[in-house]
Amino acid sequence: MADHTQALSFGAAAAEYDRFRPRYPEAALRWALDGVGAPPARIVDLGAGTGILTRGLLALGHEVVPVEPDPGMGARLAAATPGTTALAGSAEAVPLPDGAADAVLAGQAYHWFDRDRAHAEVARLLRPGGVFAPVWNTRDERVAWVAELGRIAHLGDNSGNVVERYADFGPAFTAVEVGEFQHATTLTPDEVVGLIRTRSYWLTASPEDQRRVERGLRELLASHPDLAGRETVDLPYRTVVLRARRR
Repeated sequence: MADHTQALSFGAAAAEYDRFRPRYPEAALRWALDGVGAPPARIVDLGAGTGILTRGLLALGHEVVPVEPDPGMGARLAAATPGTTALAGSAEAVPLPDGAADAVLAGQAYHWFDRDRAHAEVARLLRPGGVFAPVWNTRDERVAWVAELGRIAHLGDNSGNVVERYADFGPAFTAVEVGEFQHATTLTPDEVVGLIRTRSYWLTASPEDQRRVERGLRELLASHPDLAGRETVDLPYRTVVLRARRR
């Protein structure tokens, strides 16, 4: 099970998280929901954070019920998403009745779940044939400077192995299908640093470690031949979607 301290570290940086974290490509969300039916479907967004995924789903015309355990993140979601308030709950305990959802999605959150308990809870929430789809925006570390960014900032494992790590949602679900979508977000060098300050390693690191990471980041941004002298950089992402259906 993932580290609980890191999992609940984001609320202190909720506004920055919402500002700097990338959005999800519309094509990825439509693929995740393929077969759910025409909008409005009822979608539960587990670990909804500041509402980045919730807002993407609302823009497609769906009814979205966000669920978030961190009060700081939930407050930011409410402020940034007029008319929407997150339910206080977790992937392992959602305050909704059986069969309440046509789909359950999780953006940048599934790796924090207690998987066996979460699978049982998602299966309870979904109608038969409903979709469960964890989604990740992951840095494209096939690009050399992006891989170096990850090393400096201690960002750990990236998208390449989420498929191998999370290839089975348990007996209540069909086999997992995988979708991948490429996009990029344009940031200034200061915004790249701001993005890294929303990561769990940074948020739980000592001040000394935080200063060391920032020095390394600014050196990379100022000296790498693909970045030096540029007012903005395009940070490439691979959005990975794992999709399965409730049996």
